[in-house]
Amino acid sequence: MHFSIPETETRAGDGGAAYVAYNIHVNGVLHCRVRYSQLLGLHEQLRKEYGANVVPAFPPKKIFTLTPAEVEQRREQLEKYMQAVRQDQTLGGSETFNSFLRKAQQETQQIPTEEVVLEVLLSNGQMVKVTILTSDQTEDVLEAVASKLDLPDDLVGYFSLFLVRETKDGAFSFVRKLQEFELPYVSVTSLHNSEFRIILRKSYWDSSYDDDVMEHRVGLNLLYAQTVSDIEHGWILVNKEQHRQLKSLQEKVSKKEVRLPSDQIKEGSFKVTRMRCWRVTSSVPMSNGPSGSSPGKSEVKLELAFEYLMTKDRLQWVTITSPQAIMLSICLQSMVDELMVKKSGGSIRKMFRRRVNGALRRSDSQQAVKSPPLLDSPDASREPMAKLSSKLTSVSLRGISHSSSTNDVGANDFHGNYAFEGIGDEDL
Repeated sequence: MHFSIPETETRAGDGGAAYVAYNIHVNGVLHCRVRYSQLLGLHEQLRKEYGANVVPAFPPKKIFTLTPAEVEQRREQLEKYMQAVRQDQTLGGSETFNSFLRKAQQETQQIPTEEVVLEVLLSNGQMVKVTILTSDQTEDVLEAVASKLDLPDDLVGYFSLFLVRETKDGAFSFVRKLQEFELPYVSVTSLHNSEFRIILRKSYWDSSYDDDVMEHRVGLNLLYAQTVSDIEHGWILVNKEQHRQLKSLQEKVSKKEVRLPSDQIKEGSFKVTRMRCWRVTSSVPMSNGPSGSSPGKSEVKLELAFEYLMTKDRLQWVTITSPQAIMLSICLQSMVDELMVKKSGGSIRKMFRRRVNGALRRSDSQQAVKSPPLLDSPDASREPMAKLSSKLTSVSLRGISHSSSTNDVGANDFHGNYAFEGIGDEDL
């Protein structure tokens, strides 16, 4: 997830005194509005729990009222702090950090804790209504949906809740996977738009796990509905003959045979294990407006760049320019996490978080997976990608270049891929 603090606001406190509020955005959408003192309290709690040598440096206090230039400097420092904490698996995955964000989200949206009915969409268009609290976090809502569907506990970890946006023709586009630091009810209602929905879908990449899910009737039905829906939306591409065969299987209700075709149509592909590292950058074009105008009102350009092993001993950088760059990065991270769980002998069945004495914790198999470290900047002397296929219509591909943006976010934050270390000649 991409954390940013693109703007500040001057607001009036309870006593009438003005204070500066820092707007924390997740993937470009406002998540919460907090004061410096609140973030300082979070920092001190993290230092107390994990030690000063683990927690990144925090912007110092100021005795006097900050000037506009100092407010801007502090905004940038706080943004880098939040990004650094989130990228550290120990800190970013801690209950201290996540509960802080959940509480701040609820306070910002001014939604009281009360019992409500939340509608969750299934791939076949069916709605599942669950009774939850507005303060229930993502895991709580997922458990409630699974219980309503009679999905066994050991299969819940194969599924996740996603925020989607419906289009006029009944289709929908993915916004993001709901995270442990947010409250699903607050997230969807704060958007003030009936087009946004929450949907239940499988959340793994390796199709060999399908066999585990299909052992149970409910799991089989969920996978079947998702596969049929994905084909209808064109997300799984099949030729006419494959489509005819699938229709025949549907009529026979042969659900286990409706799988992703082995010879599906492809426009291009990259192997995750051959990506050494990647990064997401966002940039805003230079504004011609008056000095000091807010850059947040300009169109943001997003890019995902990854270093790819093209052939043995030959690494090259590839950049994908797309509005979905952050989503692509999240998908890459989840693929790497899944590969590392499998490599360590863990199981997706154990990836679901369990409650221990009222608190949520990760299973042993998931704790063993280390988050990739930040790597050095790419070698500018390496040969850039000269030409790639232009068949992809939703993104443009080109060689990597240094950003000339005045607002390059996270330019030095590279995610290393531990799965890359296991690359062998057979993968080339």
